[in-house]
Amino acid sequence: MVTRKTRSGGLAKAAGPTRRAFVTFLAGDGDYVKGVVGLAKGLRKVKSAYPLVVAVLPDVPEEHLRLLRSQGCIVRQIEPVYPLENQTRFAMAYYVINYSKLRIWNFAEYDKMVYLDADIQVYENVDELFDLPDGGFYAVMDCFCEKTWSHTPQPFHVRVAALHSPSHASHSLRRTGPGTDPSFLFLFLFLFFWALKDIYKPIPLVYNLVLAMLWRHPENVVLDKVKVVHYCAAGSKPWRYTGKEENMEREDIKMLVKKWWDVYNDESLDYKGPVVGADEEAERLKQPLLAALSEAGTVHFITAPSAA
Repeated sequence: MVTRKTRSGGLAKAAGPTRRAFVTFLAGDGDYVKGVVGLAKGLRKVKSAYPLVVAVLPDVPEEHLRLLRSQGCIVRQIEPVYPLENQTRFAMAYYVINYSKLRIWNFAEYDKMVYLDADIQVYENVDELFDLPDGGFYAVMDCFCEKTWSHTPQPFHVRVAALHSPSHASHSLRRTGPGTDPSFLFLFLFLFFWALKDIYKPIPLVYNLVLAMLWRHPENVVLDKVKVVHYCAAGSKPWRYTGKEENMEREDIKMLVKKWWDVYNDESLDYKGPVVGADEEAERLKQPLLAALSEAGTVHFITAPSAA
């Protein structure tokens, strides 16, 4: 049974699966799975009422999928999305996989989602993001002062975003979704940005402290007020941290890295409920998905590979 917040702020048992969820993304067989596990434990520590859905590409190994499920995550398989070959340049090659995050808009079983990157940790409850006014796309404005981000064009990269009861245009995009056909992808991107241009609303820095802000814009940071920390600066990933990279010797960085490890290593935060297997997971997803499609009425699909 899934719990959700009541209007009074308490917790109540829902009659069925919640239509709200935190969402993150995972690709490959590397160590980013540690970030997702840490995020799942962090959300439990702050007593969030909502589940963590992990959108995974096909190259995530079964061992990692089992680990995620053992930590109470809902695993959703998605197909990769690629930009036109040789027509887009990136500061870092791995940014290409960020296009695949657009598949999250296909998760029609959820009315509201809060997206968090896998190298994020939540240190205070942020369930209030789900209660922001409907019809908006809420995100923290990013900082592009770091050299690795500023000298070449970047893909669309939302680090923390609250997707609320999308408008008709974005609602339709969720159901068609981007295919792997590059020409359709860029048509989708045009429609995607067009749909968001009037509904994007910035939210405060406390919901996504990019660590570079500590030395790029320290006047804007009140560390004690920060609820969400994003370990995206070079050398700041806690599970790879050596302290040797530029700015990583700072005491505030050391403190935040230790804070992440304290959550990750806390066995009391391990998931204690029943572990759902892949088949049961897929079956559970059918009910809210069918309900969502029924509410939407007649839906016209554009042919594209399955997104889940």
